[in-house]
Amino acid sequence: MSDDSQILIARLMAHQTLRRDDKMVKRALSDEHFRAEVDARLAACGMKLLDNVYADHVTLALQRAIEPKVFGAKDTWQNNNFGLARDGVALLVVLWALIILPKRERQETHQHADDDQNDMFGSEKSVPRAEDTSIGIPYKALLADFGDKLGKKTRMDMNLGILGKLGFIERRGDIVVEGPLLDLLMDTDLLKERIINGALAEVFKRAPAQIVHIPRAVLAAANDAEPAPAANEETPTEE
Repeated sequence: MSDDSQILIARLMAHQTLRRDDKMVKRALSDEHFRAEVDARLAACGMKLLDNVYADHVTLALQRAIEPKVFGAKDTWQNNNFGLARDGVALLVVLWALIILPKRERQETHQHADDDQNDMFGSEKSVPRAEDTSIGIPYKALLADFGDKLGKKTRMDMNLGILGKLGFIERRGDIVVEGPLLDLLMDTDLLKERIINGALAEVFKRAPAQIVHIPRAVLAAANDAEPAPAANEETPTEE
């Protein structure tokens, strides 16, 4: 086995995610022999390379056969190892539904976030990157729609902070956007129908509140250009 496969795995373990356009990641996705080496090394540890064409990053995950021996080692099933409480998991699912599902639709129809929805030639374009198709969710709209159900402002702020540290989301000022793991660690094929027709059916029956169709790259550039808040500036709190 080559040292390159070892280096790629070590980088993924150290950094959690790598972009699909990373030189070694591109090789793993296009070189069948190299991918087999990577898969063999990971399989020996009960792990696998996790990627999908709709995400801009790749990561590592446990193989399904190993999950019961890891998450089921205690008396109760450890349903996640991120330290998320029930309202944190619920917020994660809500954000996935509001950000990833519309993004997938745009990618499948070859549209960017700011494209004309009636572009009749869109299907001739290449599949756009997640960075160019992901939408932003205003924090105030998220709080107004789901705050009462997800612990109100204090709990939502805490859970958003945890999700940000874990790499599921990113904050661009007042806008919540997709992080590198949001479209990798959630099983779209399994969750899509359950969410649209089940748990979040009412959300999708009404018009989404104040969804901001701004590519992440634009938000990132705008955020970088904003001056940092003063050190003594206080954040208003909810009574």
